[in-house]
Amino acid sequence: MLSTGLLYSALALTSQSTLAATSAPEIKVVASFSILADVVRQVGGSHVQVTSLVPANGDPHEFEPSPADAKALKEARVTFLSGEGLENWFSRLAKASGSNQQPVVVSDGLTTHTFEEDGKQVTDPHVWNSIPNVLHWVSHIEQALAKADPADAADYKANAERYSAQLKTLDGQIRAELGTIPVDKRKVLTSHDAFGYYSLEYGVSFLSPLGLSTETEASASEVAQLIEQIRQDGIKVYFFENSNDPRLIRQIADATGAQPGGELYPESLSDAAGPAPSYLKMMSYNTEQILKALKP
Repeated sequence: MLSTGLLYSALALTSQSTLAATSAPEIKVVASFSILADVVRQVGGSHVQVTSLVPANGDPHEFEPSPADAKALKEARVTFLSGEGLENWFSRLAKASGSNQQPVVVSDGLTTHTFEEDGKQVTDPHVWNSIPNVLHWVSHIEQALAKADPADAADYKANAERYSAQLKTLDGQIRAELGTIPVDKRKVLTSHDAFGYYSLEYGVSFLSPLGLSTETEASASEVAQLIEQIRQDGIKVYFFENSNDPRLIRQIADATGAQPGGELYPESLSDAAGPAPSYLKMMSYNTEQILKALKP
């Protein structure tokens, strides 16, 4: 019987981490997309009012900013980006807003990896699918908030330490749970290459018809090669992604006999009513879905 410890632990950790004082938020902060916005909230606590430019269930690759986003950016004291090519739309938004503020790029300093895509080396921007990388984010966020709001620096430090402990606990649980599955059985099919860092960190192999960005399109020959590889590797499970069109992945699954394993959240949180409204819950939920699909 599948353990639900990951999910329950994440629920408990998130509820603890979001306890906040009753005082009103003091500084306005912008984050580029929902996952980063949640991490900023955990570190900022009651001292920050965070606006996520890309909303829950939104695609950060194909985002089209609005005038309201330009206004939020202009009013923000601190702006956070993930970087590594994820927010290619941000420079247009910054120009439209008239803001001269330099954003804090929380992935700066991380060890990244690349793919070959259309004959070019492309950096994988989906760094958050490794908890150790988000621990790196937390350090950058704490430093930036303390610089912008020195009076509350001690609170930011305490929040960062508490949240980091929660992240490390969940990281250990994920490794332990996935360690019960033989490495050669940890193979699944997803819509696009969003789980490269999860794969490197936790030993799960992901195949996908699209590249690093959902803006790319797979050719007929690439799809045919992928179908053949899925058959050769004996991949039995496929997953939809909450922010992507499911039609191509369903077509490939039909051609290979792969069975649906559910929906994953690779680059966007769910809304509050969904199963992944925070980063801790997202990582827990994705892992639980993968475990359910891979266990006999």
